[in-house]
Amino acid sequence: MRANPIIPWRFHLGDEPDAWKKGFDDTAWRAVRVPHDWSVEQEFSSDCSSGTGYLPGGVGWYRAHVPMGELADAPHVRLVFHGVYKNAQVWANGYHLGGRPSGYAAFSFDLTEILSYAPDDDLVLSVRVDHSDLSDSRWYNGAGITRGVEIEVHEAVRLREHGTAFTTVSADADEAVVRVVQTLVNDGPEPVSVQLRHELRSLTSGRVHAFDAAVEVPAGGAADVESETRVPDPELWSDTDPHLHRLSTTLVPDRGPSARYTQTVGIRTVAFDAAAGFSVNGEPRTLTGVCLHEDAGPFGTAVPPAVWLRRLLRLKEMGANAVRMAHNPHAPELYALCDALGLFVIDEAFDEWENPKNKWWQGHNVYPPRHEGYAKDFPEWHERDLVAMIDAHRGHPSIIAWSIGNEIDYPNDPYASPLFDEMTGNNDASKPAAERVYDPSRPDIRRLTTIARRLAAIVRAKDPTRPVTIAAAFPELSSLTGFLDDIDVVGYNYKEHLYEADHARFPDKPLLGSENGHGYAEWQHVLRADYVAGQFLWTGIDYLGEAHGWPVHGSGAGLLTLAGFAKHTWHLRRSWWTDEPVAHLVTRPAGEGPRSFWSHPVSRAWEGGERVEVLCFAGGGEPRLTCGGDAIPLAWDDEGGFWTAEADVRSAPLVLEIVRDGAVVARDELRARGAAARLDAVVWEVPEHAARRCADAGLALDGAPFDGLVQIECALRDADGGSARDERMVSVEVSGGELLGIENGDLADVTPYASSQRRTLEGRLAVFVRADAGAVVRLRAEGLPETIVECGP
Repeated sequence: MRANPIIPWRFHLGDEPDAWKKGFDDTAWRAVRVPHDWSVEQEFSSDCSSGTGYLPGGVGWYRAHVPMGELADAPHVRLVFHGVYKNAQVWANGYHLGGRPSGYAAFSFDLTEILSYAPDDDLVLSVRVDHSDLSDSRWYNGAGITRGVEIEVHEAVRLREHGTAFTTVSADADEAVVRVVQTLVNDGPEPVSVQLRHELRSLTSGRVHAFDAAVEVPAGGAADVESETRVPDPELWSDTDPHLHRLSTTLVPDRGPSARYTQTVGIRTVAFDAAAGFSVNGEPRTLTGVCLHEDAGPFGTAVPPAVWLRRLLRLKEMGANAVRMAHNPHAPELYALCDALGLFVIDEAFDEWENPKNKWWQGHNVYPPRHEGYAKDFPEWHERDLVAMIDAHRGHPSIIAWSIGNEIDYPNDPYASPLFDEMTGNNDASKPAAERVYDPSRPDIRRLTTIARRLAAIVRAKDPTRPVTIAAAFPELSSLTGFLDDIDVVGYNYKEHLYEADHARFPDKPLLGSENGHGYAEWQHVLRADYVAGQFLWTGIDYLGEAHGWPVHGSGAGLLTLAGFAKHTWHLRRSWWTDEPVAHLVTRPAGEGPRSFWSHPVSRAWEGGERVEVLCFAGGGEPRLTCGGDAIPLAWDDEGGFWTAEADVRSAPLVLEIVRDGAVVARDELRARGAAARLDAVVWEVPEHAARRCADAGLALDGAPFDGLVQIECALRDADGGSARDERMVSVEVSGGELLGIENGDLADVTPYASSQRRTLEGRLAVFVRADAGAVVRLRAEGLPETIVECGP
């Protein structure tokens, strides 16, 4: 494949009926970088849908002028979109190429013939995007060309798009057997004999394993070729050692030029066992996973890979080893990062099938709902969209299963059954009585069994090497209707109490917590049952949409805020999921009765002279709590999974130490917080090991797609250097670069993301800048000295 030309995009918000024409005047349009999300650039409005984060949609147009150059004489040219949200329609030089309703599917067009008619050197690409139906989802999805676009230039003899399938047949420490199946295409008028020279290079050690194949490709046709080879002493991919390889294939036809293709792969085997859970390369693992939506505050869904890297590393540090892509295929860079960092992935295709779910637009569970969304396109597009997900992602070693749906069997939303008089499920208690009882006029839930069987067959035909899974909302019923019969790994959403009985009912089915609450009891269900492969928390990171009511415009279910900062529960989870020493102190007013983190939130307060409950999130040794040298006895809270005490607030600091083998291995301290005296700002640095692994995966830190992005973590400090007790409005000015956004993690802060100022939350802010050489960022907060950050590359 030849080098790809750069595509310089321009954007216009609003409909322009003639913008498809080659000669349309777009000189007044705004230049933008793609990926691009126009919704997040607008102001929040209570007139918009709560489900999609109170941000507007509409219709927008993109146009690009690309010099023809070598495109004019290229044997094959392809225009590739990795995702456009949504209802994309595409033209090239005024020729309508087609469209794609889905905002998540990758799609492409053959430009070769169109280019042969070009009257000049200017290739004009036009894309119309329609996201007018704002209540189309239960979470924020953005609007625009939210993922990358490429023009690919190929020779006449080439690999078909997504034409390589790399599979590990078997693997152990001594030897691996890998299989490469490829489809070659010949656009020429005569058959050709092609030699294929494969090189499998370890990106860890540089060791090379070479092997060859040959195939005859008919004129104007295609041919498959399969190569199987034994790799001695393989460097295997896993969550703890994510070794990657670069598979390079050189096509050498007996006539015409050669062509070279590369793909990053991993040698590994994974398995789900109904009795023993999950394993990688024969080694048992418990999946400690999180579910993730794909937005990131000021970026919307056009998230730079460096932002994902910072977030994923924080989740890894917490002990996460897996990600469930909720509830749709994500951008390709995220999968590459999971490959590089060693995160197992469950890829998910759909949140609804042929009938729409309730879409909340006035607040969560506020009736009446709306019913816009993908369901209207499912009957015509489901097979192409499901195949597109597998085609685009099957080369990633991180992917361990394909999910064909999320909570499709949610009771009365919309499917129903007479087997249950009252339909109950997650978040149903507040619904009207009529919404919780059987209604024969609703679609019959038995229909889902037929669709599930069809989707599972599509997956297995495309990729028989990975299991089919589903995230079931109502397995009490679905296990009786046949819905789960054709599923290889059954995922349960918030139904941990069913594990034991259901394992006895169908002992040959592997079980997985596909979506789980954050409680200690939910985690204990996994620890007590070897047959449960693991759990995926809802959710790893706060996200826009699924909001409970204005001005709150997102979900606070994450362990990280939208700004990428760890919440207090991140430390608690780390104490359960890792063997690392963990010491983290929080407090809340003392009291009686049930006390959750939602009803009785915790903080780092240690002032005010009141009696407080002290919560100690501790792991990796014996916890010891003292105040002014006085020991404070601790009690284990078996429901919460942490140590507690009650104490009177004193002027002396509260100290938690973790002692292992007589030595203090972790320490945390709480003391009275003073007023803000300064604003600290630190540029987040990519750890060396992560930089190396990202480079291996093709994500270069010194160029695209990281592209000069600087992430600055800001914190208010008091006169003693501790965390300040107050909040300040912070303004940001950038010279020699571009301010991309500011995020504080406050889901009730409806300051437009286009603003250059934002208030701190718990004394913190994240500032995102694209920096040129010599870039300077000035941070100003009322009453505090100016903070200057030099951040150019």
